[in-house]
Amino acid sequence: MISRRCPGSAARRRPTIQRRLPDGSYLARLAVPYRAGHRYGTLPVRVIEARITVTLADAATRREPWRLVTSLLDHERHPAGELVGLYHRRWQVETTYFSIKATMLDGSILRSRSVPGLDQEVYALLATYQALIRTAADAFSTRPGLAMERISFTVLLRAAADQATTASRHTRQPVYTPAGPDPLLGPIGRMVLDNLLPTARRQRVKARSRKNPTSKYRPNTGKHPQTTQTYALSVEIHVMEDGLASRLRR
Repeated sequence: MISRRCPGSAARRRPTIQRRLPDGSYLARLAVPYRAGHRYGTLPVRVIEARITVTLADAATRREPWRLVTSLLDHERHPAGELVGLYHRRWQVETTYFSIKATMLDGSILRSRSVPGLDQEVYALLATYQALIRTAADAFSTRPGLAMERISFTVLLRAAADQATTASRHTRQPVYTPAGPDPLLGPIGRMVLDNLLPTARRQRVKARSRKNPTSKYRPNTGKHPQTTQTYALSVEIHVMEDGLASRLRR
């Protein structure tokens, strides 16, 4: 899937509409970069143009135009509104970094004073994170249809830490022996499943502040809340005949 918000001059482009679709998106073609030994070609894409309005809990609003370009051409299997919502949640990948930096490290910093030592610490963190997520995935596989985003990483980490600290130092036996008919569900998995996050996740924005006076994000001053808030999202999908307004480059 190709998806992006078009900045600068790209925002002013007006792709030739080949066919309008019932959900407000349209089909177009993008030029494929030239490659030696190949002719110039085109790539069939679907373009979704929308105006997104974010209303914060303090009644502050922000409205911006967005253009998504995707290789998912079937509007019935992949409705425009659904893709806009999924793209809006793309930032959730940052929760992985937050889980490692803030939850696992608990605010501390890497201790090594050499590059090999730092490499070792980073790989240890990534390996531990992957092991935790795989354990949670095994537990979730015992409940078909359950969304992984309902996992509480804090609960997962604490459950794993409890198992590690209560294990005997003088035995080579497993930390736990799975009970019940499903061998993938042990104490860690049961703890995670017993403490799931709500089905409907709250939309929230984190507080942001510019600490460095010479930061390249100076144009964004005042655009983000100073406190974490919930918000409501409104999406209007329609073709923007004149293209999108240019976005300021950082």
